[in-house]
This record gives sequence, structure tokens and C-alpha cells, in this order.
Amino acid sequence: MKKSLFLVTLGAVALLSATAIAGTLDEVKSRGKLNCGVSSGTAGFSAPDAKGVWQGFDVAFCRAVAAAVLGDPMKVEFVPTTGQTRFTALASGEIDVLSRATTWTFSRDTDLKLTFAGTNFYDGQVFLVKKELGVSSAKDLNGATVCIQSGTTTELNLAEYFRINKMTYEPVPVDSSAEGERQYQAGACDVYTSDGSNLASVRASFPNPSDHVLLPEIISKEPLGPIVRQGDEQWADIVHWTESALFAAEELGVTKANVDQLADGSDNPEINRLLGKEGDLGKMLGLDAEWARRAIAAGGNYGEIFATNLGDQTPIRLERGLNALWTKGGLMYAQPFR
Repeated sequence: MKKSLFLVTLGAVALLSATAIAGTLDEVKSRGKLNCGVSSGTAGFSAPDAKGVWQGFDVAFCRAVAAAVLGDPMKVEFVPTTGQTRFTALASGEIDVLSRATTWTFSRDTDLKLTFAGTNFYDGQVFLVKKELGVSSAKDLNGATVCIQSGTTTELNLAEYFRINKMTYEPVPVDSSAEGERQYQAGACDVYTSDGSNLASVRASFPNPSDHVLLPEIISKEPLGPIVRQGDEQWADIVHWTESALFAAEELGVTKANVDQLADGSDNPEINRLLGKEGDLGKMLGLDAEWARRAIAAGGNYGEIFATNLGDQTPIRLERGLNALWTKGGLMYAQPFR
């Protein structure tokens, strides 16, 4: 039944997306702000701070797009979405870009008629349990109650993993990461399963994080990244190349601190093209020459954004791993700016 509901949802979103009108760049400029879909609150990725200002990895990406397009990284309206509302919000035009933990899959790319603009975070699904349970492997979870977000690939991965390993479980459906955290802490489930980065964020918020264990098994591939509506290639290019500009900036040593200086001219031709000193790359996107310069200045290059929101000096304490540059053993790779 749940799988059927999932497929019905795919069909409904596809119908909405098929009627979407191209011209997002003009709409954003006319409106004077970017509408960005984010999670309903995940520390390190997207959550309001004590002053009500949205902060996080996914937030920083939308601020970079706003800086590139509107000249101001603060001209963003953040719209909280859940696993069940995110695609409808995008397909209906309520948001211009979806920047939250959303996995690039075949059916979402094709049947939903949405366009994934790239992968900016490689993740995988894992399990979080209380240390007192004495569980050291996911293979020990037969018969467990499991908190799981509805309408997600996580839900389907969970079912497949238990079926393949001939185990049973009792699902405890939740609508958001915050609800999953509450239910898990309240004892409504033995296990909470989600992307590893999300569970690292959840565990970091606990009074005693060391009382909770992330089991070693990674049961899925979760390439995450920004999404736009299909049919507006100019907007998809803007979102994709803004993301790539952040990757390229890290590789080329362009930082928030030195971007203005390097924009005046460099001995590296690719830096000059990236920052608008040479060539017409901005014009090809329908933007001005300094679009990438502004995007990088908004929150720094990709490595700076990762370190600020998720790195060793944050409560999340994530290692770069697959999210390191390709030159440092990771998968992050920008296409050439030429």
C-alpha cells in the first residue's frame, strides 16, 4: 500500500511539473527574491538560528544562487518542506529551487519531470540506536521498531534491506527529522534510520551524544543535490553552474577572503574566466560577468561552506570523505569553466 501511494504521489507531481512555465530567472528577478525549499529544521543543513536567520549547508547554497542572480545573498525566502510536500512545492512553483536532503533517483528525475542540477553531498542511509541496547550491527535489528520518514527513499531502502536479510521490523512513520528525533528520544522506536549526515546532526543535538551509536552498515547510495523544474534549461544551468563555481573555487584556491582581490586579475586563466575578468560566461547564463564572484563571496567556496556548517569545528563533526575534492580522494568535481 505504501509503495502504491508513493507512485501515486509521483504521478501527481509529474502532472504539476508538466504544466510548469519556463522563465524562472525573470520571475525571480521580478519578485526580487529567491524562494528556496529547505528541510523543516536540520542542524548543520537548514535551521533558523536564535535570531530567526536561516543557517546551514543547504541554506548557504541558496544564498549563493541569490547572490549570483540578485546580487544579494540575503534576498532569499526559505520555505520549510517535508518529505511529502517538497516535490509538490517545487512543481507548483511555490519554490524556485529545492535545496534539502533529496536523493537523485531514476523515477524522480524522469517520472516527476524534475531536473537535478548536480550532486553537492554524497551520503548513505544508516541506523541510530541507543548504546544501552547492546546492538553492534544492523543485522541484529530483527523485530525492531524503526522510526522512518514517510514519502522518502529511506522508507523504501529500509523495506528492501530487511526483506533481503530476511528480517522483520515495525515501522513508526514520522513526517520530519524533528519528529523522528522526538519519537526516538521518547522511546517510540528502537531505531531511527535516515541519511548518515542527518543522523549525525540529530545525535549532536542530544544532551549525551555518546549514549547513541551509528551502526557501521551503510545500506544505500544517497547522492543529494539541488533540484529545479524540468523544462527551464536556463534556470537549471544557473543552479548547476553556481554549484560548480563553488567546487571550482575550492580547487583553484579562491576563497571568501581573496575572491575580490583575484577578481581584479590572476595569472590563472580559469580563475579569470570564473570571476568574469575574461570571456563572456555570465552572458551565456543570462547573468552579468561577476555572478560567480558574488556566489563565492556569499559564503565562501564549497570547502568553506562544508567546514562552517558540518566540519570538525561544528557540533556535527562530519569528515569530508566522498565529499572531498577529486584531487583529494573525493568525488567533488567541477566541469571546466571555458
